[in-house]
Amino acid sequence: MGKNKSNIRSWFLVIFFVKHLVSMIRKQRRPWPSSLPLELQSLEMAARLRVDSNAISMASTDFGKLSRVIPAAVLDPLSEEDIVNLVRFSYASSSVPFSIAAKGQGHSLRGQAMTQGGVVVDMRALNINNGRINVNGSANLYVDVGGEQLWIDVLNETLQYGVSPRSWTDYLYLTVGGTLSNAGISGQSFRHGPQISNVYELDVVTGRGEVVTCSRDMNSELFCAVLGGLGQFGIITRARIPLEPAPSRVKWVRMLYLDFSAFTRDQEYLISINGNGGQGMKGLDYVEGSLVTSLSPPNNWRSSFFSLADHSRITSLLETKHGVLYCLEVAKYYDHLTLDTVDEELDLLLTGLSFIPGLIFTKDVSYVDFLNRVRSGELQLRSKGMWDVPHPWLNLFVPKSRIFDFDAGVFNGILRQSSNLVGPILVYPMLRSKWDDRMSAVIAGEEVFYSVGLLQSSPTKIMHECREDHHLVLEEQNRKIFEFCEEASIKVKQYLPNYTTRAEWMKHFGPKWELFKERKNKFDPLAILSPGQRIFN
Repeated sequence: MGKNKSNIRSWFLVIFFVKHLVSMIRKQRRPWPSSLPLELQSLEMAARLRVDSNAISMASTDFGKLSRVIPAAVLDPLSEEDIVNLVRFSYASSSVPFSIAAKGQGHSLRGQAMTQGGVVVDMRALNINNGRINVNGSANLYVDVGGEQLWIDVLNETLQYGVSPRSWTDYLYLTVGGTLSNAGISGQSFRHGPQISNVYELDVVTGRGEVVTCSRDMNSELFCAVLGGLGQFGIITRARIPLEPAPSRVKWVRMLYLDFSAFTRDQEYLISINGNGGQGMKGLDYVEGSLVTSLSPPNNWRSSFFSLADHSRITSLLETKHGVLYCLEVAKYYDHLTLDTVDEELDLLLTGLSFIPGLIFTKDVSYVDFLNRVRSGELQLRSKGMWDVPHPWLNLFVPKSRIFDFDAGVFNGILRQSSNLVGPILVYPMLRSKWDDRMSAVIAGEEVFYSVGLLQSSPTKIMHECREDHHLVLEEQNRKIFEFCEEASIKVKQYLPNYTTRAEWMKHFGPKWELFKERKNKFDPLAILSPGQRIFN
Protein backbone atom coordinates (compact mmCIF):
# COMPACT_ATOMS: atom_id res chain seq x y z
CA MET A 1 0.00 0.00 0.00
CA GLY A 2 2.82 2.37 0.91
CA LYS A 3 4.48 1.60 -2.41
CA ASN A 4 1.27 2.47 -4.29
CA LYS A 5 1.00 5.79 -2.47
CA SER A 6 4.60 6.53 -3.41
CA ASN A 7 3.87 5.76 -7.06
CA ILE A 8 0.78 7.96 -7.01
CA ARG A 9 2.77 10.87 -5.52
CA SER A 10 5.42 10.36 -8.24
CA TRP A 11 2.78 10.51 -10.97
CA PHE A 12 1.27 13.64 -9.47
CA LEU A 13 4.75 15.24 -9.51
CA VAL A 14 5.24 14.24 -13.15
CA ILE A 15 1.83 15.65 -14.13
CA PHE A 16 2.56 18.86 -12.22
CA PHE A 17 5.93 19.23 -13.94
CA VAL A 18 4.47 18.64 -17.41
CA LYS A 19 1.69 21.18 -16.82
CA HIS A 20 4.25 23.69 -15.56
CA LEU A 21 6.45 23.09 -18.60
CA VAL A 22 3.52 23.47 -21.00
CA SER A 23 2.54 26.69 -19.23
CA MET A 24 6.06 28.07 -19.62
CA ILE A 25 6.17 27.14 -23.31
CA ARG A 26 2.81 28.81 -23.92
CA LYS A 27 4.06 31.96 -22.24
CA GLN A 28 7.15 31.99 -24.49
CA ARG A 29 5.31 31.19 -27.71
CA ARG A 30 4.16 34.02 -29.89
CA PRO A 31 1.30 34.01 -32.38
CA TRP A 32 2.31 32.86 -35.87
CA PRO A 33 3.77 36.01 -37.49
CA SER A 34 1.57 37.57 -40.15
CA SER A 35 4.59 38.31 -42.37
CA LEU A 36 5.18 34.57 -42.91
CA PRO A 37 2.88 32.23 -44.88
CA LEU A 38 0.86 29.82 -42.78
CA GLU A 39 2.07 27.01 -45.05
CA LEU A 40 5.51 27.29 -43.44
CA GLN A 41 4.08 25.65 -40.35
CA SER A 42 3.43 22.45 -42.27
CA LEU A 43 6.94 22.06 -43.67
CA GLU A 44 9.18 19.38 -42.22
CA MET A 45 11.45 22.16 -40.96
CA ALA A 46 8.64 23.62 -38.84
CA ALA A 47 10.05 22.09 -35.68
CA ARG A 48 13.26 24.01 -36.34
CA LEU A 49 11.55 27.26 -37.27
CA ARG A 50 11.35 29.10 -33.97
CA VAL A 51 9.07 31.97 -33.07
CA ASP A 52 9.65 31.94 -29.31
CA SER A 53 10.72 35.09 -27.51
CA ASN A 54 14.24 33.89 -26.72
CA ALA A 55 15.06 33.06 -30.34
CA ILE A 56 13.60 36.33 -31.61
CA SER A 57 15.48 38.37 -29.03
CA MET A 58 18.83 36.73 -29.82
CA ALA A 59 18.37 37.36 -33.55
CA SER A 60 17.29 40.98 -33.09
CA THR A 61 20.69 42.45 -32.36
CA ASP A 62 24.35 42.01 -33.26
CA PHE A 63 27.86 42.87 -32.06
CA GLY A 64 27.44 46.54 -32.96
CA LYS A 65 24.49 46.94 -30.56
CA LEU A 66 23.42 49.93 -32.68
CA SER A 67 20.34 48.40 -34.30
CA ARG A 68 17.40 46.37 -33.12
CA VAL A 69 15.56 44.62 -35.93
CA ILE A 70 12.79 42.14 -35.12
CA PRO A 71 12.55 39.04 -37.35
CA ALA A 72 9.39 36.97 -37.63
CA ALA A 73 11.19 33.68 -36.98
CA VAL A 74 14.57 31.99 -36.62
CA LEU A 75 15.56 28.83 -38.47
CA ASP A 76 17.94 26.43 -36.73
CA PRO A 77 19.02 24.35 -39.74
CA LEU A 78 20.32 20.85 -39.20
CA SER A 79 21.48 20.53 -42.81
CA GLU A 80 21.98 22.48 -46.00
CA GLU A 81 18.64 21.08 -47.16
CA ASP A 82 16.82 23.01 -44.44
CA ILE A 83 18.25 26.26 -45.81
CA VAL A 84 17.40 25.28 -49.38
CA ASN A 85 13.78 24.49 -48.45
CA LEU A 86 13.38 27.82 -46.69
CA VAL A 87 14.75 29.84 -49.62
CA ARG A 88 12.72 27.89 -52.16
CA PHE A 89 9.55 28.42 -50.20
CA SER A 90 10.10 32.17 -50.14
CA TYR A 91 11.09 32.27 -53.83
CA ALA A 92 8.01 30.29 -54.88
CA SER A 93 5.63 32.19 -52.61
CA SER A 94 2.43 33.28 -54.34
CA SER A 95 2.37 36.38 -52.17
CA VAL A 96 5.25 38.72 -51.34
CA PRO A 97 8.38 36.62 -50.61
CA PHE A 98 9.74 36.93 -47.08
CA SER A 99 13.32 38.05 -46.56
CA ILE A 100 16.09 35.79 -45.25
CA ALA A 101 19.26 36.77 -43.40
CA ALA A 102 22.07 34.31 -42.69
CA LYS A 103 23.68 34.96 -39.32
CA GLY A 104 26.89 33.38 -38.07
CA GLN A 105 28.46 34.96 -35.00
CA GLY A 106 26.49 38.15 -35.59
CA HIS A 107 29.71 40.17 -35.56
CA SER A 108 28.21 42.78 -37.88
CA LEU A 109 28.02 46.35 -36.64
CA ARG A 110 24.78 47.82 -37.97
CA GLY A 111 22.21 45.11 -38.50
CA GLN A 112 23.71 43.64 -41.66
CA ALA A 113 22.83 40.09 -40.52
CA MET A 114 19.26 40.87 -39.49
CA THR A 115 15.87 41.15 -41.15
CA GLN A 116 12.66 42.96 -40.25
CA GLY A 117 9.72 40.57 -40.37
CA GLY A 118 11.67 37.85 -42.18
CA VAL A 119 13.59 34.76 -41.14
CA VAL A 120 17.07 34.75 -39.64
CA VAL A 121 19.01 31.56 -40.40
CA ASP A 122 21.17 30.75 -37.40
CA MET A 123 24.08 29.18 -39.28
CA ARG A 124 25.79 28.08 -36.09
CA ALA A 125 23.03 25.47 -35.63
CA LEU A 126 24.71 23.48 -38.42
CA ASN A 127 27.66 22.98 -36.11
CA ILE A 128 25.70 20.30 -34.27
CA ASN A 129 26.70 17.92 -37.05
CA ASN A 130 30.17 16.38 -36.99
CA GLY A 131 32.41 16.29 -40.04
CA ARG A 132 32.03 19.90 -41.11
CA ILE A 133 35.82 20.45 -41.16
CA ASN A 134 37.56 17.94 -43.43
CA VAL A 135 41.30 18.22 -44.13
CA ASN A 136 42.61 16.83 -47.42
CA GLY A 137 46.22 15.80 -46.89
CA SER A 138 47.10 15.12 -50.52
CA ALA A 139 49.67 17.10 -52.52
CA ASN A 140 46.99 19.72 -53.18
CA LEU A 141 46.43 20.66 -49.54
CA TYR A 142 43.01 22.06 -48.66
CA VAL A 143 40.29 21.91 -46.06
CA ASP A 144 36.55 21.72 -46.74
CA VAL A 145 34.79 23.83 -44.14
CA GLY A 146 31.14 24.47 -43.35
CA GLY A 147 30.23 28.13 -43.72
CA GLU A 148 29.13 28.17 -40.08
CA GLN A 149 32.51 27.07 -38.71
CA LEU A 150 34.68 29.43 -36.65
CA TRP A 151 38.17 30.19 -37.92
CA ILE A 152 39.62 29.22 -34.53
CA ASP A 153 38.15 25.73 -34.99
CA VAL A 154 39.54 25.54 -38.52
CA LEU A 155 42.96 26.47 -37.14
CA ASN A 156 42.87 23.88 -34.38
CA GLU A 157 41.70 21.10 -36.69
CA THR A 158 44.21 21.77 -39.47
CA LEU A 159 47.11 22.05 -37.04
CA GLN A 160 46.54 18.42 -36.13
CA TYR A 161 47.82 17.67 -39.64
CA GLY A 162 50.70 20.15 -39.40
CA VAL A 163 49.06 22.61 -41.82
CA SER A 164 46.91 25.75 -41.65
CA PRO A 165 45.29 28.43 -43.84
CA ARG A 166 47.57 31.34 -44.67
CA SER A 167 45.29 34.38 -44.57
CA TRP A 168 43.53 35.41 -41.37
CA THR A 169 41.51 38.04 -39.58
CA ASP A 170 42.82 39.54 -36.35
CA TYR A 171 39.91 37.94 -34.47
CA LEU A 172 39.34 34.22 -35.01
CA TYR A 173 35.90 33.79 -33.42
CA LEU A 174 34.16 34.64 -36.69
CA THR A 175 32.51 32.26 -39.15
CA VAL A 176 34.04 31.28 -42.45
CA GLY A 177 30.93 32.31 -44.37
CA GLY A 178 30.82 35.65 -42.56
CA THR A 179 34.35 36.78 -43.36
CA LEU A 180 34.22 35.48 -46.95
CA SER A 181 31.06 37.54 -47.49
CA ASN A 182 33.09 40.65 -46.67
CA ALA A 183 36.80 40.07 -47.41
CA GLY A 184 38.67 38.93 -44.30
CA ILE A 185 41.74 41.09 -43.72
CA SER A 186 44.68 41.23 -41.34
CA GLY A 187 48.42 41.80 -41.30
CA GLN A 188 48.94 38.82 -43.64
CA SER A 189 46.90 40.43 -46.43
CA PHE A 190 49.88 42.24 -47.98
CA ARG A 191 51.51 38.86 -48.56
CA HIS A 192 48.68 36.43 -49.30
CA GLY A 193 45.79 38.76 -50.04
CA PRO A 194 42.51 38.82 -48.08
CA GLN A 195 40.73 35.61 -47.21
CA ILE A 196 38.55 35.90 -50.33
CA SER A 197 41.73 35.58 -52.41
CA ASN A 198 42.45 32.27 -50.70
CA VAL A 199 39.46 30.10 -51.65
CA TYR A 200 39.41 27.19 -54.09
CA GLU A 201 35.70 26.40 -54.16
CA LEU A 202 32.32 27.20 -52.61
CA ASP A 203 28.91 25.60 -52.16
CA VAL A 204 26.29 28.34 -52.29
CA VAL A 205 22.52 28.40 -51.79
CA THR A 206 21.37 31.15 -54.17
CA GLY A 207 18.32 33.39 -53.78
CA ARG A 208 16.50 31.01 -56.14
CA GLY A 209 17.01 28.12 -53.71
CA GLU A 210 19.56 26.39 -55.94
CA VAL A 211 22.69 24.72 -54.53
CA VAL A 212 25.61 25.62 -56.76
CA THR A 213 29.22 24.48 -56.48
CA CYS A 214 31.46 27.18 -57.88
CA SER A 215 35.12 28.09 -58.32
CA ARG A 216 37.29 30.26 -60.56
CA ASP A 217 36.81 27.69 -63.33
CA MET A 218 33.27 26.47 -62.64
CA ASN A 219 30.28 28.82 -62.29
CA SER A 220 32.90 31.53 -61.88
CA GLU A 221 30.45 34.43 -62.01
CA LEU A 222 28.68 33.26 -58.86
CA PHE A 223 32.03 32.47 -57.22
CA CYS A 224 33.29 36.02 -57.80
CA ALA A 225 29.95 37.57 -56.87
CA VAL A 226 29.65 35.80 -53.51
CA LEU A 227 33.22 36.52 -52.34
CA GLY A 228 32.98 39.98 -50.81
CA GLY A 229 29.34 40.12 -51.93
CA LEU A 230 27.85 41.06 -48.54
CA GLY A 231 25.52 38.05 -48.63
CA GLN A 232 23.56 39.44 -51.59
CA PHE A 233 23.86 36.49 -53.97
CA GLY A 234 23.83 33.39 -51.82
CA ILE A 235 24.47 31.72 -48.50
CA ILE A 236 27.87 30.02 -48.24
CA THR A 237 27.42 26.50 -46.87
CA ARG A 238 30.88 25.14 -47.71
CA ALA A 239 34.26 26.64 -48.56
CA ARG A 240 37.40 24.88 -49.77
CA ILE A 241 40.40 26.71 -48.29
CA PRO A 242 44.03 26.15 -49.40
CA LEU A 243 46.51 25.08 -46.74
CA GLU A 244 50.27 25.26 -46.28
CA PRO A 245 52.71 23.77 -43.77
CA ALA A 246 52.14 25.49 -40.44
CA PRO A 247 54.96 27.12 -38.48
CA SER A 248 55.26 26.38 -34.80
CA ARG A 249 56.45 29.71 -33.42
CA VAL A 250 56.50 33.44 -34.14
CA LYS A 251 58.97 36.26 -33.58
CA TRP A 252 56.62 39.13 -32.78
CA VAL A 253 58.11 42.65 -32.89
CA ARG A 254 56.82 46.15 -32.20
CA MET A 255 58.67 49.39 -32.94
CA LEU A 256 57.68 52.95 -32.01
CA TYR A 257 57.86 56.05 -34.19
CA LEU A 258 57.45 59.77 -33.66
CA ASP A 259 57.18 60.62 -37.34
CA PHE A 260 54.24 59.41 -39.42
CA SER A 261 56.24 59.75 -42.64
CA ALA A 262 58.97 57.40 -41.37
CA PHE A 263 56.33 55.04 -39.99
CA THR A 264 54.51 54.68 -43.32
CA ARG A 265 57.73 54.62 -45.35
CA ASP A 266 58.99 51.65 -43.33
CA GLN A 267 55.63 49.85 -43.58
CA GLU A 268 55.61 50.26 -47.35
CA TYR A 269 59.20 49.07 -47.60
CA LEU A 270 58.47 45.94 -45.58
CA ILE A 271 55.44 44.93 -47.66
CA SER A 272 57.46 45.49 -50.85
CA ILE A 273 59.75 42.56 -49.97
CA ASN A 274 56.97 40.04 -49.51
CA GLY A 275 58.70 37.71 -51.95
CA ASN A 276 62.42 37.52 -51.36
CA GLY A 277 64.15 40.00 -49.12
CA GLY A 278 67.55 39.50 -50.71
CA GLN A 279 70.16 36.80 -50.12
CA GLY A 280 67.47 34.16 -50.66
CA MET A 281 65.63 35.44 -47.58
CA LYS A 282 61.85 35.53 -47.39
CA GLY A 283 60.07 38.65 -46.23
CA LEU A 284 57.89 39.10 -43.17
CA ASP A 285 54.69 37.14 -42.62
CA TYR A 286 52.66 39.91 -40.99
CA VAL A 287 52.76 43.73 -41.00
CA GLU A 288 50.31 45.97 -39.15
CA GLY A 289 50.46 49.35 -37.43
CA SER A 290 48.56 51.41 -34.91
CA LEU A 291 48.38 54.72 -33.11
CA VAL A 292 49.49 55.02 -29.52
CA THR A 293 47.86 57.85 -27.55
CA SER A 294 46.67 58.40 -24.02
CA LEU A 295 43.26 57.09 -25.14
CA SER A 296 44.69 54.31 -27.30
CA PRO A 297 47.36 53.00 -24.92
CA PRO A 298 50.25 50.63 -25.78
CA ASN A 299 48.40 47.69 -24.23
CA ASN A 300 44.71 47.28 -25.04
CA TRP A 301 42.17 44.51 -25.48
CA ARG A 302 43.64 43.52 -28.86
CA SER A 303 46.81 42.29 -27.12
CA SER A 304 48.74 42.98 -23.92
CA PHE A 305 52.13 42.97 -25.60
CA PHE A 306 54.24 45.28 -23.43
CA SER A 307 55.56 44.59 -19.95
CA LEU A 308 54.57 46.98 -17.15
CA ALA A 309 58.00 48.61 -17.28
CA ASP A 310 57.85 49.10 -21.05
CA HIS A 311 54.27 50.36 -20.79
CA SER A 312 55.31 53.01 -18.23
CA ARG A 313 58.26 54.03 -20.40
CA ILE A 314 56.05 54.51 -23.45
CA THR A 315 53.40 56.40 -21.49
CA SER A 316 56.08 58.77 -20.16
CA LEU A 317 57.29 59.39 -23.71
CA LEU A 318 53.74 60.16 -24.84
CA GLU A 319 53.45 62.91 -22.25
CA THR A 320 56.52 64.69 -23.62
CA LYS A 321 55.98 64.09 -27.35
CA HIS A 322 52.65 65.75 -28.08
CA GLY A 323 50.58 62.71 -27.19
CA VAL A 324 50.88 60.64 -30.39
CA LEU A 325 53.21 57.78 -31.27
CA TYR A 326 52.99 55.27 -34.10
CA CYS A 327 53.58 51.56 -33.54
CA LEU A 328 54.83 49.29 -36.32
CA GLU A 329 54.01 45.64 -35.63
CA VAL A 330 55.56 42.75 -37.56
CA ALA A 331 55.91 38.99 -37.28
CA LYS A 332 58.23 36.35 -38.66
CA TYR A 333 57.13 32.72 -38.53
CA TYR A 334 59.54 29.87 -37.93
CA ASP A 335 59.81 26.19 -37.05
CA HIS A 336 62.52 23.69 -36.16
CA LEU A 337 63.98 23.93 -39.68
CA THR A 338 64.52 27.72 -39.48
CA LEU A 339 65.19 28.00 -35.75
CA ASP A 340 68.89 28.72 -36.26
CA THR A 341 68.39 31.40 -38.92
CA VAL A 342 65.22 33.29 -37.95
CA ASP A 343 66.96 35.88 -35.75
CA GLU A 344 69.50 36.72 -38.43
CA GLU A 345 66.79 37.00 -41.09
CA LEU A 346 64.69 39.22 -38.89
CA ASP A 347 67.63 41.50 -38.10
CA LEU A 348 68.36 41.89 -41.81
CA LEU A 349 64.74 42.73 -42.58
CA LEU A 350 64.59 45.39 -39.88
CA THR A 351 68.01 46.92 -40.59
CA GLY A 352 67.77 50.55 -41.62
CA LEU A 353 64.27 51.18 -40.27
CA SER A 354 63.64 54.60 -38.70
CA PHE A 355 61.98 53.72 -35.40
CA ILE A 356 62.94 55.55 -32.22
CA PRO A 357 66.33 54.14 -31.12
CA GLY A 358 65.92 51.66 -28.30
CA LEU A 359 62.15 51.42 -28.68
CA ILE A 360 61.96 48.02 -30.34
CA PHE A 361 60.37 45.16 -28.43
CA THR A 362 60.35 41.44 -29.27
CA LYS A 363 58.34 38.47 -28.03
CA ASP A 364 58.65 34.82 -28.95
CA VAL A 365 55.25 33.11 -28.90
CA SER A 366 53.55 30.03 -30.30
CA TYR A 367 51.83 30.29 -33.67
CA VAL A 368 48.43 29.68 -32.08
CA ASP A 369 48.95 32.30 -29.37
CA PHE A 370 49.92 34.86 -31.99
CA LEU A 371 46.94 34.22 -34.27
CA ASN A 372 44.55 34.06 -31.31
CA ARG A 373 46.00 37.14 -29.58
CA VAL A 374 42.69 39.03 -29.37
CA ARG A 375 40.83 36.33 -27.47
CA SER A 376 42.27 37.01 -24.00
CA GLY A 377 41.36 40.69 -24.25
CA GLU A 378 37.82 39.77 -25.27
CA LEU A 379 37.43 37.48 -22.27
CA GLN A 380 38.68 40.20 -19.94
CA LEU A 381 36.13 42.66 -21.33
CA ARG A 382 33.38 40.06 -21.04
CA SER A 383 34.24 39.46 -17.39
CA LYS A 384 33.79 43.20 -16.74
CA GLY A 385 30.57 43.49 -18.74
CA MET A 386 32.33 45.67 -21.31
CA TRP A 387 32.11 43.51 -24.43
CA ASP A 388 28.38 43.60 -25.15
CA VAL A 389 28.20 47.38 -25.56
CA PRO A 390 27.60 49.57 -28.63
CA HIS A 391 30.44 49.44 -31.16
CA PRO A 392 30.17 52.30 -33.67
CA TRP A 393 33.42 51.19 -35.25
CA LEU A 394 34.59 52.62 -38.54
CA ASN A 395 36.78 50.72 -41.02
CA LEU A 396 38.12 52.51 -44.08
CA PHE A 397 40.44 51.94 -47.01
CA VAL A 398 42.52 55.07 -47.69
CA PRO A 399 44.66 55.51 -50.85
CA LYS A 400 48.39 55.83 -50.21
CA SER A 401 48.55 59.20 -51.95
CA ARG A 402 46.25 60.73 -49.31
CA ILE A 403 47.31 58.96 -46.13
CA PHE A 404 49.34 61.99 -44.94
CA ASP A 405 46.29 64.22 -45.35
CA PHE A 406 44.25 61.66 -43.44
CA ASP A 407 46.82 61.61 -40.65
CA ALA A 408 46.78 65.39 -40.37
CA GLY A 409 43.03 65.78 -40.54
CA VAL A 410 41.85 62.72 -38.64
CA PHE A 411 44.61 61.21 -36.46
CA ASN A 412 46.05 64.56 -35.46
CA GLY A 413 42.85 66.53 -35.97
CA ILE A 414 39.41 65.09 -35.29
CA LEU A 415 40.61 62.28 -32.98
CA ARG A 416 42.81 64.63 -30.95
CA GLN A 417 39.68 66.61 -30.07
CA SER A 418 38.02 63.53 -28.53
CA SER A 419 38.64 63.38 -24.80
CA ASN A 420 36.33 60.53 -23.79
CA LEU A 421 36.75 57.83 -26.41
CA VAL A 422 39.21 54.97 -26.16
CA GLY A 423 40.20 51.94 -28.17
CA PRO A 424 42.66 50.63 -30.75
CA ILE A 425 43.28 52.64 -33.91
CA LEU A 426 44.82 50.53 -36.68
CA VAL A 427 46.61 51.74 -39.80
CA TYR A 428 48.55 49.45 -42.14
CA PRO A 429 49.14 49.07 -45.90
CA MET A 430 47.95 46.45 -48.36
CA LEU A 431 48.55 45.75 -52.04
CA ARG A 432 45.78 45.96 -54.61
CA SER A 433 47.51 43.33 -56.75
CA LYS A 434 46.75 40.74 -54.05
CA TRP A 435 43.01 41.25 -54.58
CA ASP A 436 40.92 39.87 -57.44
CA ASP A 437 38.98 42.75 -58.97
CA ARG A 438 36.41 40.33 -60.42
CA MET A 439 35.14 39.75 -56.90
CA SER A 440 32.51 41.99 -55.35
CA ALA A 441 34.70 43.56 -52.63
CA VAL A 442 35.48 47.25 -53.14
CA ILE A 443 38.88 48.71 -52.24
CA ALA A 444 40.77 51.97 -52.79
CA GLY A 445 41.93 52.66 -56.32
CA GLU A 446 45.71 52.65 -55.89
CA GLU A 447 48.21 49.77 -55.77
CA VAL A 448 49.14 50.61 -52.17
CA PHE A 449 46.29 51.57 -49.87
CA TYR A 450 45.85 51.66 -46.10
CA SER A 451 43.39 49.86 -43.89
CA VAL A 452 42.29 52.18 -41.09
CA GLY A 453 40.30 50.71 -38.22
CA LEU A 454 38.81 53.02 -35.59
CA LEU A 455 37.82 50.45 -32.96
CA GLN A 456 36.74 52.88 -30.29
CA SER A 457 34.19 52.97 -27.49
CA SER A 458 33.63 54.95 -24.33
CA PRO A 459 36.26 54.59 -21.58
CA THR A 460 35.77 52.38 -18.55
CA LYS A 461 35.08 55.21 -16.14
CA ILE A 462 31.95 56.31 -17.98
CA MET A 463 30.97 53.03 -19.64
CA HIS A 464 28.22 52.25 -17.16
CA GLU A 465 27.11 55.86 -16.69
CA CYS A 466 26.06 56.54 -20.26
CA ARG A 467 25.69 53.16 -21.92
CA GLU A 468 22.43 54.22 -23.52
CA ASP A 469 23.84 57.10 -25.54
CA HIS A 470 27.63 57.22 -25.39
CA HIS A 471 27.79 55.78 -28.91
CA LEU A 472 26.22 58.99 -30.22
CA VAL A 473 29.51 60.79 -29.57
CA LEU A 474 31.29 58.25 -31.73
CA GLU A 475 28.62 58.49 -34.40
CA GLU A 476 29.19 62.23 -34.54
CA GLN A 477 32.95 61.67 -34.77
CA ASN A 478 32.45 59.26 -37.67
CA ARG A 479 30.26 61.80 -39.42
CA LYS A 480 33.00 64.43 -39.08
CA ILE A 481 35.56 62.03 -40.55
CA PHE A 482 33.37 61.40 -43.60
CA GLU A 483 32.77 65.14 -44.00
CA PHE A 484 36.49 65.84 -43.79
CA CYS A 485 37.29 63.18 -46.42
CA GLU A 486 34.55 64.53 -48.70
CA GLU A 487 35.74 68.13 -48.40
CA ALA A 488 39.39 67.11 -48.88
CA SER A 489 38.48 64.84 -51.84
CA ILE A 490 40.04 61.82 -50.15
CA LYS A 491 38.43 58.87 -51.93
CA VAL A 492 38.03 56.48 -49.02
CA LYS A 493 36.06 53.25 -49.23
CA GLN A 494 34.27 51.65 -46.31
CA TYR A 495 35.23 48.14 -45.29
CA LEU A 496 32.13 46.46 -43.77
CA PRO A 497 30.13 49.21 -45.54
CA ASN A 498 27.00 50.79 -44.16
CA TYR A 499 24.77 53.05 -46.25
CA THR A 500 21.08 53.87 -46.23
CA THR A 501 20.37 55.10 -49.76
CA ARG A 502 20.72 53.62 -53.23
CA ALA A 503 22.77 56.64 -54.33
CA GLU A 504 25.33 55.99 -51.57
CA TRP A 505 25.64 52.33 -52.55
CA MET A 506 26.08 53.28 -56.20
CA LYS A 507 28.88 55.65 -55.23
CA HIS A 508 30.48 52.98 -53.04
CA PHE A 509 30.58 50.37 -55.80
CA GLY A 510 31.43 52.91 -58.50
CA PRO A 511 32.29 51.08 -61.77
CA LYS A 512 31.23 47.78 -60.18
CA TRP A 513 27.65 48.89 -59.52
CA GLU A 514 26.07 47.80 -62.81
CA LEU A 515 27.71 44.38 -62.62
CA PHE A 516 26.71 44.03 -58.96
CA LYS A 517 23.11 44.83 -59.88
CA GLU A 518 23.14 42.40 -62.83
CA ARG A 519 24.44 39.62 -60.57
CA LYS A 520 21.74 40.36 -58.03
CA ASN A 521 19.06 40.04 -60.71
CA LYS A 522 20.57 36.75 -61.82
CA PHE A 523 21.18 35.01 -58.50
CA ASP A 524 18.60 36.63 -56.18
CA PRO A 525 16.04 38.30 -58.47
CA LEU A 526 13.40 38.73 -55.75
CA ALA A 527 15.91 40.35 -53.35
CA ILE A 528 15.24 37.74 -50.68
CA LEU A 529 18.73 37.53 -49.18
CA SER A 530 20.60 39.79 -46.78
CA PRO A 531 18.09 42.65 -46.48
CA GLY A 532 20.00 44.12 -43.53
CA GLN A 533 22.57 45.57 -45.91
CA ARG A 534 19.79 47.84 -47.28
CA ILE A 535 21.12 47.73 -50.84
CA PHE A 536 18.14 46.49 -52.86
CA ASN A 537 15.25 46.77 -50.41
